[in-house]
Amino acid sequence: MDLQYENDYSGIVEADRANVWHHLTQHKKFETVDPLIIIEGKGNRVWNQKGREHLDATSGGVWTVNVGYGRTQIADAVRDQLVKMNYFAGSMGTIPGAKFAERLISKMPGMSRVYYSNSGSEANEKAYKIVRQISHNKFGGKKQKILYRSRDYHGTTIAALASGGQDQRKGQYGPFPDGFIEVPHCLEYRSQFGDVTDYGVQAANAIEEVILREGADTVGGLVLEPVTAGGGVITPPAGYWERVQEICKKYEILLIIDEVVCGLGRTGTWFGYQHYGIEPDMVTMAKGVASGYAAISCTVTTEAVFDMFKDNPDDPMSFFRDISTFGGCTGGPAAALENMKILEDENLLENCAQMGEYMFGKLEEIQAKYPKVSGQVRGKGLFLGLELVKDVETREPLDETLVQGIVADCMQHSAVIIGATNRSLAGFNNTLCLSPALISTKSDLDEVATAIDGAMSRVLA
Repeated sequence: MDLQYENDYSGIVEADRANVWHHLTQHKKFETVDPLIIIEGKGNRVWNQKGREHLDATSGGVWTVNVGYGRTQIADAVRDQLVKMNYFAGSMGTIPGAKFAERLISKMPGMSRVYYSNSGSEANEKAYKIVRQISHNKFGGKKQKILYRSRDYHGTTIAALASGGQDQRKGQYGPFPDGFIEVPHCLEYRSQFGDVTDYGVQAANAIEEVILREGADTVGGLVLEPVTAGGGVITPPAGYWERVQEICKKYEILLIIDEVVCGLGRTGTWFGYQHYGIEPDMVTMAKGVASGYAAISCTVTTEAVFDMFKDNPDDPMSFFRDISTFGGCTGGPAAALENMKILEDENLLENCAQMGEYMFGKLEEIQAKYPKVSGQVRGKGLFLGLELVKDVETREPLDETLVQGIVADCMQHSAVIIGATNRSLAGFNNTLCLSPALISTKSDLDEVATAIDGAMSRVLA
């Protein structure tokens, strides 16, 4: 049922229209239509300025609000911490910083050190700086190249974009810094090697070919998402991760796992890489770490990586000479502690795995109902995608305007917010994306599936 607000938000709408520059948005439309203002959230529901209720199947639009809206225990913990001690630069410690690092590491066997910053882009920048400094201190500056994968995304700063495999996101923002080298994607549905039985191994071997082409003595790091997010919700094929890890160890390449989307329960485990037996050298995370209740990101390393920055204390250039101003905020780790407690107390990892399997099945039902346009259902946990095509035989992508039309119809007709790959890969922004909060029930997911079914019937009629 829609809520009726007594407040008049017309002034807020006009202030937004006149002063706010929205993310990823063409603002021309706001000359004739009102911007949407989200006024309130509770559970996995949000309300706009007109009082209309929406079921949010995107966790805040970008895979972030893992434990849902309106969590007073997180808000209270942040408020109490800010009153006691709100901030000190990361050159000093804080109580929530120490406590959360300890709790986080307890979920990450093999990892030992947490470096705080405030966004996923920044967390990845820190990892790249670690690779580069190790290159200078240990390899005479030669082993400094960082490999990244086509379709993966690692952030919006210039260096993070340089390491991103989404051409539309990178377009018009170059020139980019040197030393970032692309390797092929691992989407078997769009195989680069034809119809093969060992696609995962071949996709990993393609990384080795790039290493050998560039020179193994010049490559210091490889950054990968465990499950590719905005590039199409791509789960890795069998054999892929085992071979990738072999390659990294063979050529002494630091393996950086970008868990900005997958981390803290999104795939049904604490981290996406834990599905695949990966032993990373660094792990980055942000979004779900505090479910959006405070800004926080982490770059987590092994002790072996950490030790390389303290083995020569007489050299003033040998330690990690980096700082993140807002990495010193205490609200982030305070929120993250309560977020983790909720995940544990409410068994949300288990719920995510179970509900993810249920929603996967609902998407397969939709795929069967619309066989001419449903290419492939993909995902892990409550991190799911349905790739839409114009022709299932040729796998030509469905026109992006139709894909966005389905998203818009869900919003307008059913008041359900879903997502789609967008502004990532020209011509291939054709995957519907779902990332509902980990608190979701079968009833919630039935509502999402019904909305998508109805939208496809209307838009594709």
